[in-house]
Parts: sequence; structure tokens; C-alpha cells
Amino acid sequence: MSTIKVVNDKAITEAAEILKSGGIVGMPTETVYGLAGNALDGAAVARIYAAKGRPAFNPLIAHFASLDNILHNINLEEKTLNGGFLGGQEQIEGEGEGEGEGEGERRSLLEIVQTLAHAFWPGPLTMVLPRAESSEISELATAGLETIAVRIPDHPVARDLITACGFPLVAPSANKSGSLSPTTPAHVAEGLGEGVDMILAAGACKVGLESTVLDLSGDRPVILRPGVITAEDIADVLGLDDPHSLINVDSGDGLQAPKAPGILLKHYAPDTPLRLSAVDLEAGEALLAFGSDKFMGIKSVPFLCKKKANRDMTSGFARDLPEEMRQNLSEEGDLHEAAANLFAMLKALDKAGAKRIAVMAVPEVGLGVAINDRLRRAAA
Repeated sequence: MSTIKVVNDKAITEAAEILKSGGIVGMPTETVYGLAGNALDGAAVARIYAAKGRPAFNPLIAHFASLDNILHNINLEEKTLNGGFLGGQEQIEGEGEGEGEGEGERRSLLEIVQTLAHAFWPGPLTMVLPRAESSEISELATAGLETIAVRIPDHPVARDLITACGFPLVAPSANKSGSLSPTTPAHVAEGLGEGVDMILAAGACKVGLESTVLDLSGDRPVILRPGVITAEDIADVLGLDDPHSLINVDSGDGLQAPKAPGILLKHYAPDTPLRLSAVDLEAGEALLAFGSDKFMGIKSVPFLCKKKANRDMTSGFARDLPEEMRQNLSEEGDLHEAAANLFAMLKALDKAGAKRIAVMAVPEVGLGVAINDRLRRAAA
């Protein structure tokens, strides 16, 4: 089992020394626990891929302590974006009328990055940006792409550790690739065991979902991975007419190299199969509820569960299920509470010995978009 250290100055210094020597560390962030390694060291990045069993074509997010350090690694020269902006710069000469139907106002990428950074950093927003030729970020970390995914975490321990190291850290979720993302130190230890040199323990993550990933490397901004920062949040800050124009309809199917982590179709998955948008239960199913499940019934279909405590539940109501077979993301229907509980509750139900996990519908609005994205991937 990995060494778990309660966070203090000594533990951060020790973790920084491990990272400087090419080791990997379980690091708390506001989203999920990350498996941190030196973003400049290809061998350290390779250790992360090996520990996670991660597909080699899936890039990693580089975590920085400041915007200035990020700007040294990206190429913003004369690049502009189109996306139906409401404010900002005038159209660039030669790109105005007659240049194409639907061509919106152009704004410099630097301005857009600075605007988003001011609004959301430190915080759970990752930007995918053109990589500078002079960037020292490992080619393995970017999967050989001409883009780099960057963010500044909103967790004091993560930022203190990056500062103590003196270099950016790649930190994908600290779990085996394709399994549920860890939101506590215990999740990291259970999932990776001796595969990580140290785990910095700072309690449960306050967000519980990975960061929103916004691609700014093309002609318009596109959300590659939904997260706690919604399309509406980004549209409001950038002055976009239509938040839906940010949403990426192609979530990645592994046939092409994705630009950011978490966009493989099968990425967030318990071992127990999921059934989405459930309105009732079949015998032997566990329940992941959202809102009231008071009147949800169990169909009378004989099934012998793996655990004795669950064997007799072949009819009745969901409310009568044993505790290990029934979890509620938010009885009040609070999407933020649901997001924070999602991975921990899926992990708990995965251990219940059920034949399947029935998941009640979650509204496809606001943070519900990100929750449903995770659930669909887990069910794929």
C-alpha cells in the first residue's frame, strides 16, 4: 500500500523531492485526486501512463501555478477565433464582409485566454491551446499533438506543491484508466496501491468532477468535456450569443487522437453495468437515485444477488432496499451536491454485489450536462 501523508509543510517538501526525482504522487485538487508527475520529464509521464494503464494517445493536463508560466508554453501569435462574440475587437481587415457565411467577429486568442483566466482561474477549467515550439512540456504528456491542455488548480495544496517543485505537473485522475475517478485519498490507495510513491491526504474533493475542457486551438471555442463550469458560464464571460455553440457533438471514439483527457467513449466505468434513465427497478439491481425515490417500485423478477443481505429483494419498493444497494446523489435535486457525490456513490454501489446499477434520470441542464456525460461514458 502507498504511503499516505497528512498535508503539512514537511509532507509537501517530501512530495516535491519525490517528483523532482521522477516519482509520482497522489495530489489533491478541487476536482478529483490527481496522479502528479513532472510535466517536463518524459520518464515520469511514462510512469503515470503505466500506473493508470492509460492509452498512449490520450494527452494529459499540465497544471501550473500562474498564468505567466502558462504563456511561456503556448503560441498565441496573431491567432484569432470566431464564434459569434458580442463584444471585443473589431473584425480583422480582410476577414469582414464577403469572407464567408456565418463568420462572426474575430477576437485575439490572447484576449480570450486572459478573459477566461481572470474569470475561472484558479479553478476547474482546462484550456486546450496551441503549443509553443519552445515549450519544454514532455511530448509524451501532449501525446505528440501540437496542442497543450493547461489549467491552474483551485486547491492550495496543489498550488503549493507545484511551487515547491518549480515546474508544472501533469496530474490525470489518480485511478486505473477506465475506472471511477478518485475523490478521497482512500480511493487512490485502493485503485493504485504500490503504483504511486506517496499520497498527500487533504480530505474529500469539494467539486468531485473533472475540470471542464475548452478547446481554443481551432477557429471557435468548443467544450470537449463538460464539467462544473458550464457552457452558460463560459458564454456569459465571453459574450457569446448561444451557449450551445460551445458544445462538442463528437465526444471521441478512440478512432482519432483526442485533444484532452476524459473524452474516450469508455472512461468512467464501474465493473457493475449501468442502466440509465430508470423509472423502476428490476430485482437484483442497485439504485443510484436523484431526487425522491419514494414511490419507485421493484419488479417481481426472481434473481439471486451475490450477497445474502440482498437476496430477498425480488419485489417491493426501492426505499426498502438495504443501504448498500441504494444511494441518492441528492434527495433535494441539487446538481452541485449530485456532482460531488457521483463517483463516491458509484464506487459504493459497485461493491454491493448487484447485477446492475439502475440510475434515475438527471436533468440535462447546467451541471447535469457534465453528470450525464460521465454516466453515459460509464454505461458505454
